Amino acid sequence: MKNFRRAALAMATLALAAGPAFAFPDRPVQLIVPWAAGGGMDAVMRIFANGLEAELKQPVTVINRTGGGGVTGHTAIATATADGYTIGGASPEISFFKTLGLGDLTPESIDMFSRVSLIPAGVTVKMDSPYKTIADFIKAVKESPKGTFTSSGTGMGGSWHVAAGGLMKAAGLPADQIRWVPSNGGAPALQDLAAGGISAFTGSPIEAKAMLDGGRVRTILLMTEERHPNFPDVPSAKEAGLDWTYQNWFAIAAPKGVPADRRKILYEAAERTMKREDVRKGMADRGITPVWDTPAELQAYVKTFGERGNAVLKELGLAKN
Repeated sequence: MKNFRRAALAMATLALAAGPAFAFPDRPVQLIVPWAAGGGMDAVMRIFANGLEAELKQPVTVINRTGGGGVTGHTAIATATADGYTIGGASPEISFFKTLGLGDLTPESIDMFSRVSLIPAGVTVKMDSPYKTIADFIKAVKESPKGTFTSSGTGMGGSWHVAAGGLMKAAGLPADQIRWVPSNGGAPALQDLAAGGISAFTGSPIEAKAMLDGGRVRTILLMTEERHPNFPDVPSAKEAGLDWTYQNWFAIAAPKGVPADRRKILYEAAERTMKREDVRKGMADRGITPVWDTPAELQAYVKTFGERGNAVLKELGLAKN
């Protein structure tokens, strides 16, 4: 009887020491977005977060961590506690930080699950701008001293800056013909455009939808091969005779080192999220292309994208490494 009591006591002690069993996640998950609220990435990640909440059965809170041209937010993702309760959105800028001398963060610094979306770059001007077509705009840029025309949409050397530089090269101009005005994302850049602070916005017209609908701005080019179904009246770069296409991608990521069982739960929930009709429709209705990659597809895409973008950064004179 004494042996039985001792065994029972030992088992009870072990159970208490182990703590209560629970299913992951048992509390809210936060999703870090490195860019400002109201921009393209913010829109994508909020649609994604709503779907992920339904899959995880826990709240997913979007946290905008802006600054440093995307460095602040991406660093927050990379250095977060690897317990599975912090994930984030990675943007193309993580492919450029090292080249720009902004630190050692690279796509390999975080655990990227997959891209979840693509949004095309464009050229958007004020509604009362004299430039009705991309030909008008490029002609004026060519006839003006370097730096007369300005654009914005990301930090210095960010993705939309690369889009602008590549477009200038395709037009037979120096990549830095347009002077870049750094911003914390599409939303503040568009406010600057509407106020007359910059000549053009070379981010995505998807970010400008509210202003487009309100008649405050006009998109005169999409940096795509074909016209976009959400912007049927806007010519593509190919139509305009410009050999340059550019799309921003956004990926779901976590800090490296999340326990394998928790990572599996997050990864599979994210994959299911991107199969949800409400998520896919929510993105498509806004002109956002939903995506889910295999690991091999993701690795190949990010590598090619980084090489292409970093070549433009050298043309812009911004490469430090």
